[in-house]
Amino acid sequence: MAIGSDQRRQERRPRIMRHFDPREVEAALDLLALTDMAWHDCYGPHELEIPADVLDDVLLLAHGNLSHLIRVAREAVADFRDVRMAADEERAKKT
Repeated sequence: MAIGSDQRRQERRPRIMRHFDPREVEAALDLLALTDMAWHDCYGPHELEIPADVLDDVLLLAHGNLSHLIRVAREAVADFRDVRMAADEERAKKT
């Protein structure tokens, strides 16, 4: 389990590298760091980062597109239930 933002970033890097163009990896990681801060502001003080299942949904819906990641991350902080429903619909298409 990650303790600080630097460690979270390093733990997320391989996953982000699988999803995004190499030129966008750092920007995607920056965005996730900002998303963690927003999550903490909205759901803190004990919620230091976006939960793993919400991050899974965000990455699924981003489809490796940085612009989509920005939009979906913002939506997740505002109301992660909408993102969950959209991700569940996306997963259902694959089965």
